[in-house]
Amino acid sequence: MAISEHIPIKADTDVLAARQKGRALGLQAGFASIDITLLATAISELARNILLYAREGEIELRLLHEGGRRGVMVVASDQGPGIADIERALQDGFSTSGGLGLGLPGVKRLMDSFEIRSLPGQGTVVTAVKWELR
Repeated sequence: MAISEHIPIKADTDVLAARQKGRALGLQAGFASIDITLLATAISELARNILLYAREGEIELRLLHEGGRRGVMVVASDQGPGIADIERALQDGFSTSGGLGLGLPGVKRLMDSFEIRSLPGQGTVVTAVKWELR
């Protein structure tokens, strides 16, 4: 049976809840403490982006079992304005909000796999996976 959590993101407290649930799944997956921290950081960045750009959305966390290893999949989705230039949004230092521009590029570096789908005016879906170290 797959373990899956859906956390609506509508306020700062939801960012914390998603981060805590991610930590708990990381523990279940057998992650080392550093990998739990990396996972929680990625979840925080994605949830904050939802609040900043779309105002609301959802973080789905799913425990994975594949080929004898375990991992955690994070799916961040929203119905916000979307991203017009994904390639540029993934460049360090690029920001449309006046921030440091570390969010999406940072998440990509923290996770083992990263995929983003977005259409202007239709929202964004980011899917990222962190695997346990073997």
